Amino acid sequence: MLHFILSLRWITLLAAAGAAIGALLIFGVGGIKLAHAVGFALLPSVTSDLTVIAAVMQATDAFLFGLVLIVFAYAIMFGFAFDLPKRAKAKLPQWMRVSGISELKITLIEVILVYLVVDFATDVVEVETRISWEMLVKPVAILFIAASLRLVWVSHIGSHTMIEEEPKEPTQPRPSKGERAQA
Repeated sequence: MLHFILSLRWITLLAAAGAAIGALLIFGVGGIKLAHAVGFALLPSVTSDLTVIAAVMQATDAFLFGLVLIVFAYAIMFGFAFDLPKRAKAKLPQWMRVSGISELKITLIEVILVYLVVDFATDVVEVETRISWEMLVKPVAILFIAASLRLVWVSHIGSHTMIEEEPKEPTQPRPSKGERAQA
């Protein structure tokens, strides 16, 4: 029974493969958006500079999300299915060393925040000067998500760090001037 339960960890490879395939798709989308930005830049009479900026921002956002999916695929594969040797782990950059699910959740929330910020900035660029009060919904949502991320991060740090204080020796009160003069 234990052998069967332990063999279920190989199912996590499906999640890792899905994240890797998703990363490739997102990189393709980012490449297409960047190609559109180049096209907009080469035909300045058809579009404005703001359209080029919006397309580049969207492409950058897609590349960032693809990178995060690669990190997720790696973390799922080597965090749950395979054990990576310590020597190989030491050679990895710090950002690819994921210690558990909670760290992946924090990364996902951070990516959602970046996406929303870029999406809002792109909306502002595309709308140009016609900004309404209804556009404030997204920044308020970003603030709420950022506040919740802060709470999740604080609880994550609090649950993973143990502060051990050494017992302190009782401090003796400092002698007064009169006591020092007698000694």
